[in-house]
Amino acid sequence: MKLVLQEFLSLDGVSQGPGAPDEDTSDGFTQGGWFVPHLDEAFERLAGTWLEQADAFLFGRRTYLNFARDWPKMTEHPSAAILNGLPKYVASNSLTRADWNPTTILSGDIPAQVAELKRQPGRDLQIHGSARLGQSLLAASLIDELRLAIAPVVVGTGRRLFPDGGAPAGFRLVSNETTPGGLTILVLESTGLPEYGTYGAEG
Repeated sequence: MKLVLQEFLSLDGVSQGPGAPDEDTSDGFTQGGWFVPHLDEAFERLAGTWLEQADAFLFGRRTYLNFARDWPKMTEHPSAAILNGLPKYVASNSLTRADWNPTTILSGDIPAQVAELKRQPGRDLQIHGSARLGQSLLAASLIDELRLAIAPVVVGTGRRLFPDGGAPAGFRLVSNETTPGGLTILVLESTGLPEYGTYGAEG
């Protein structure tokens, strides 16, 4: 399977709490909900086509608990059958039970277990949000594709997807588009380590 990381980002790279003021208030974050004013039908359609490419989902603990709380109740939503029905994996060393079936808890050496999942046949193994998990798998060179929805807003504080001191990585632009709500959508394929050069070099 291809490991795909899908993230909502601000212009200053914040990924924390895009969907609601109380979504993620860790470390005193109070700017939640910054992505919502830019949602539109064009993005909803695109997100639906991405979801249809999934054969399984991978979550961090916080995102998993939020999804497990909400999606079983949203049976009329077009995406509910996919999210509720497909296999789910949650990376956590503290979670002892997972009732949003079918779910498997991964603990211990998460990168090694994710690498094993990638060797299974299938299409996308999708990570939605779960930025800390995404960071660790980027550092382990396991992410195959990034799908970023960038909102035209500077949040000014909060946890960033690409923090200082993160692992370097190179990507190739697969596609880009903008939506009427102002979102910039980037799809990027991993190319391994970045390439470097000198601007204006002769020869």
